[in-house]
Amino acid sequence: MQKLKPCILLFTFLSLSIFSLGQDRYKIKAGDPNGINKWYMGRQIAQVMSHYGIDWLERAEREREENTSLLLKNLAVKPGMMIADIGAGSGYHSALLSKMVGSGKVFAVDVEPEMIAYLSERIKQEKLSHIVPILSTEQKLPLPENTIDMMLLVDVYHEFSYPYEMTLSMRAALKPGGKLVLVEFRSEDPTVPIKTIHKMSEAQAIKEFKAAGFVFDKNIGNLPWQHCMIFTKQ
Repeated sequence: MQKLKPCILLFTFLSLSIFSLGQDRYKIKAGDPNGINKWYMGRQIAQVMSHYGIDWLERAEREREENTSLLLKNLAVKPGMMIADIGAGSGYHSALLSKMVGSGKVFAVDVEPEMIAYLSERIKQEKLSHIVPILSTEQKLPLPENTIDMMLLVDVYHEFSYPYEMTLSMRAALKPGGKLVLVEFRSEDPTVPIKTIHKMSEAQAIKEFKAAGFVFDKNIGNLPWQHCMIFTKQ
């Protein structure tokens, strides 16, 4: 039998090791029926809100329930900034941000072609500028490294099928010192009228983002129902 070269043996060993780490990272087991049977760092991943939920994203009560105006103030957007709205959906936040970035851009990223189509039509109908719709995969953002000043994720991260891979990809796309703003319904507050699996705690969020190399900055606790957590790429 032909002997394998040392370099081939090393490559095989590393490949198996990486595969094993990937297998260990996620656990497959049943749980809340509103989630998928996949768990990450003790948290069950929620089912994705598809384009069938556009009416809920655009509901008239959203400003009152989430105080979007205050959230935008929290972001402290400056003209010329490059902002990525991750999980942009219908473009609810992207449309508002596009009026704040001046000569900058808002990259509206989503994994659903139907959402991108809806957003593209919205841009035409509302004559919006400075928005670039981007179709992404579930594991990697199609954004160049070190190009984004700020990322905004509103009630979407808990639905990522590959949270670790996506968090690494987001970190790579941010400029050094760039900010990631994670907005999630507070699981610590039982009065928030959202299904438990669609909430996150501050402690869980910090644990997951630290695992990908982010540094937790602060949690701005001024929104009615949601955390507004700021992470930094150092």
